[in-house]
Amino acid sequence: MKSPIFRQLLILIGLAVATYSAAIDGPVGAIDFYQLYDNPEAHIGLKDRLTTADRIAAHGYPSEHHHVLTEDGYIVGIFRIPYSHKLQNQNEKRPIVLIQHGLMSCSDAWILCGPNDGLPYLLADAGYDVWMGNGRGNTYSRNHTTLSTKHPHFWQFSWHEIGLYDIAAMIDYALSTDNGKGQDAIHYVGHSQGTTVFFALMSSRPEYNKKIKTAHMFAPVAIMKNLANKLVRAVGPYLGHQTIYAKLFGSQEFLPYNDFLMALLFNMCQPDFMLRPVCESDVELDGRVNTTALTEGLSTHPGGCSTDQMLHYLQEQQSGYFRQFDYGPKKNLQVYGSEEPPEYPVELITSDVHMWYSDNDDLAAVEDVEALGLRLPKKFMHRMVDKEWDHVDFALNWKIREYLNEPVIAIMEEYEKETSDI
Repeated sequence: MKSPIFRQLLILIGLAVATYSAAIDGPVGAIDFYQLYDNPEAHIGLKDRLTTADRIAAHGYPSEHHHVLTEDGYIVGIFRIPYSHKLQNQNEKRPIVLIQHGLMSCSDAWILCGPNDGLPYLLADAGYDVWMGNGRGNTYSRNHTTLSTKHPHFWQFSWHEIGLYDIAAMIDYALSTDNGKGQDAIHYVGHSQGTTVFFALMSSRPEYNKKIKTAHMFAPVAIMKNLANKLVRAVGPYLGHQTIYAKLFGSQEFLPYNDFLMALLFNMCQPDFMLRPVCESDVELDGRVNTTALTEGLSTHPGGCSTDQMLHYLQEQQSGYFRQFDYGPKKNLQVYGSEEPPEYPVELITSDVHMWYSDNDDLAAVEDVEALGLRLPKKFMHRMVDKEWDHVDFALNWKIREYLNEPVIAIMEEYEKETSDI
């Protein structure tokens, strides 16, 4: 099946060709564009694409956009709901939560389900100070102190660096900003790659475990030995090793960011725009997914990434280990002192880690999640009761509030209650 974006582009090209043909076939001045489009918006041009902050503010919540400098010079965007307008609790000390997206995603992913179901809104209404991170290279994190995104060195990073530098910087920044002053630790939530970067950080810089109250891993991805995804298994042998294909594919932007294209997709998926049905028709209606949220997601995704992030995952799938990036024997000797990259010492992750996983996830196999869990000193395993729950359900399922978000918040609340009583 063709991708949604591909189908949308085909329709746009078709519209352009039809309009051009009418212009050359008919007499000058014969085309009435108002009649052709029956939409005054066609004469105004594209609307500016909404940011995460804009989407939050549209629901009445206070929203902030911050820029955080990492140790290695990247500037990452992070959005915040500092308090709830319903609670008016801005003058109270509020526990902090950092939420991190998956591969090729961004902070927009967390708010697409709206204020009734979206985790950031529910957390804010429960009295939390909510931060939504963005990994380097995505829509909101395309700046560096010295490098341009057009320079290949900008894209020489995998999810290893996102964990070690970006997530560490976000945690420190949240703890140093107004409400965070005087607090020592935060709660963390990650989906897919958002879990991988947590494992990488906490095992490589174990001192950060003291800054975590509870961590919630949605569809944890680390060990990938039993992964069932057909596409990953098909390309793994070619790109999961140091081959000529991997060298040609590596250290560059995947699906280069294009302001016009992203604005076009955003406008196409607006509820009041004439091509909204195109977005809706690209959504598979199986009754499990919040189709409104998924349609909105077409206007915000893909969020962008480095091809090295993908290569790193493919290496994990091929090796069966959770380890650092494989540069090949020669460079591995220079970087690691051994021909093989070292495994992440996940036994050093001493924070409370809650693993939320499912039977029908083709990217996070039950066997792999449980194998990782055996190595974690303080893990809590939450296997989803719904046997059909898959990787996307962790973000867009109709019952995400009941099955996932409310239980997660309840665990955080219990932690806060227990520590406040000490």
